[in-house]
Amino acid sequence: MLSEWRWASAHFLFVKPLADRDAWLFTTLAGLGYELVDVESSRSGLLRVFIDSAKGINVEDCARVSRHLTRAFAVEGIEYERLEVSSPGLDRPLKRLEDYRRFVGRDATIRLKLPQDGRRRFDGRLVAVEEGNVVVEIEGKRQSLAFEDIDRARLVPDV
Repeated sequence: MLSEWRWASAHFLFVKPLADRDAWLFTTLAGLGYELVDVESSRSGLLRVFIDSAKGINVEDCARVSRHLTRAFAVEGIEYERLEVSSPGLDRPLKRLEDYRRFVGRDATIRLKLPQDGRRRFDGRLVAVEEGNVVVEIEGKRQSLAFEDIDRARLVPDV
């Protein structure tokens, strides 16, 4: 009978799936008045969380979010070795369609998963988001890029 229950004595580590973790982070940070920009994790246990807000991010914001997440991760069972919270920087990544809408009028560098019109990299001004496409003005011409075809994109820092 004891051998039937042996599995129960083993140590089980509950780790939230990445999609659940990221959705939870998005909601948690929104409740604190911040936007989740990106999450990076490494095999060594580093969890890096990038936050933003309309008023910008300073060191106190990062410290506040770090303290909150440290406590919340313990409650939620999210495993990590080291937590870093920071701003996305001047070359902020664009991850969601809402990011492209928010930064219409700004210059961005967009890299596609596969070439379109013989190229993968597009540098230009964000013009609009229309029907799931990101519209970029490049050298006076409008180029429509399907959001699902974008591999990564970043704002070009204003100089």
